[in-house]
Amino acid sequence: MQKVNGIVVHQTAAPTISSTFNSYQGKGAHGAHFLIDKDGTIYQTASVYKRTNHVGNIKSRCLETRRCSPADFKAAYPLKWRPTPLSRHEHKKPFPERYPGNTDSIGIELVGAYIEKTEVYETVTRAQNDAVRWLVAELSATMSVSMGEVYRHPQLSRKTESEASTAKW
Repeated sequence: MQKVNGIVVHQTAAPTISSTFNSYQGKGAHGAHFLIDKDGTIYQTASVYKRTNHVGNIKSRCLETRRCSPADFKAAYPLKWRPTPLSRHEHKKPFPERYPGNTDSIGIELVGAYIEKTEVYETVTRAQNDAVRWLVAELSATMSVSMGEVYRHPQLSRKTESEASTAKW
């Protein structure tokens, strides 16, 4: 990555650190730069200067914030329910006109199961919150990323709303 513009906090949907590490081994696997276990241990799984595929298709920043120019609204609104074309449209924009994506953001994964019965991610542990608070502060300062550009995954991509909802930084 030439420039880091954002930090994205995720949850793994896996209940353990070992199941998460195993999922990183598969061909075409997705991953993030950091992984935080339930006990607060932080693992760096990729260089902060390398792209990882952790965000997916991004939403339209101007549509989400309701601050589109008339021309951008006209171009983005018809794509609102078409994630891939909308993301391609957004990636043509310079940052900060768009949300940070895979090419310019650092991903932090918190180990935490997704409970299908309730469609909710499990609550982040206190140790994970302490670790993510420290890590986000360090990355923000080191990489010159504004705290306003730190997001929960569902804020900028189409994901389950409860993902990382109990994370605090």
